[in-house]
Amino acid sequence: MFSLASILRPHIATLTPYSSARDEYTGTEGVFLDANENAFGSTTSAGRYNRYPDPHQTAIKARLAPIKGVSAGQIFLGNGSDEPIDLLIRATCRPGQDNIVILPPTYGMYEVSANLNDVAVQKVPLTAEYQLNLPAVLSAIDAQTKLVWICSPNNPTGNLIDPAAIRQVLDAAQSSLVVVDEAYIDFAGPGYASWITQLAHYPNLVVLQTFSKAWGLAALRLGMCFASPEVIRVMNLIKPPYNISAPTQALALDALNHVAEKEQMVAETLAERARLADALRRLPTVQHVFPSDANFLLVRFDEANDVFNQLIDSQVIVRNRSSVTRCEGCLRISVGTPAENDRLMAVLEGMTVALSNL
Repeated sequence: MFSLASILRPHIATLTPYSSARDEYTGTEGVFLDANENAFGSTTSAGRYNRYPDPHQTAIKARLAPIKGVSAGQIFLGNGSDEPIDLLIRATCRPGQDNIVILPPTYGMYEVSANLNDVAVQKVPLTAEYQLNLPAVLSAIDAQTKLVWICSPNNPTGNLIDPAAIRQVLDAAQSSLVVVDEAYIDFAGPGYASWITQLAHYPNLVVLQTFSKAWGLAALRLGMCFASPEVIRVMNLIKPPYNISAPTQALALDALNHVAEKEQMVAETLAERARLADALRRLPTVQHVFPSDANFLLVRFDEANDVFNQLIDSQVIVRNRSSVTRCEGCLRISVGTPAENDRLMAVLEGMTVALSNL
């Protein structure tokens, strides 16, 4: 039986959080002389930003909760997904004693945050098909494992992880939190349900999502974390008091009024993903275009490093993943607009013609 108290660092449960002025008075009307703000305004013509923002992002959570099918008490909003990643490690892992399990190739910030906090990293590579090596994963989880990180759809491979395998990890890891990072979930298609729907069944489940991808708000740095109210309370206990700025909160609230526009952008991305994948498969320099449930494609090229450098020379910027476990010879290509994808293909086709003339 999972118990959050048993995996928290001992001092966290008794920690006294910082009490901000906006915790002590939550109203919006009055003469505010409590937070040592500049009462005369701001030095920008873009608006008045002299008052501290809502430390709990109440309005966003109230709007977001029905969209995601959770209560407001199951939502944590962070400065990108990187903040909840770091907070989860700091809340549970004792430096120099505990460990996390990651499944490379995967998102690099899990390991970076662990290293920053002096937490050991157990690496269990995905299979050649980019799925969980389930026996190895379960074997790697030991008494000091506090977090298991599963990115689905996975970055940089783009594929969903088999839900049945994730369930087995959730069932087995009763002394760990299992974090399913769904940054790209909107691009997985309507036939796949988010793991948010399973929060009531798994108290050790945490789900990450973001406003950066499908919502098109990467510049705002706003990440979403969904978990049990107990986990969310701990994260709120240790977060900085004003972690989400007022402009970010205002713009996120506006974005939540435009769900239909978000879905239209997702549909356009999926159509371009299919078109781009077909075009890439026709290139003789392409060995394989991996199936994708995200807004990018992982593509294995002949001489990937040369292709990458020639693209850079043509000011077409992709990610070289050739040095990443299981991604040898691969470039990760984000799905662009039709014009951007046409430009990519024109450069790649030009390389092919040049090679054929040698």
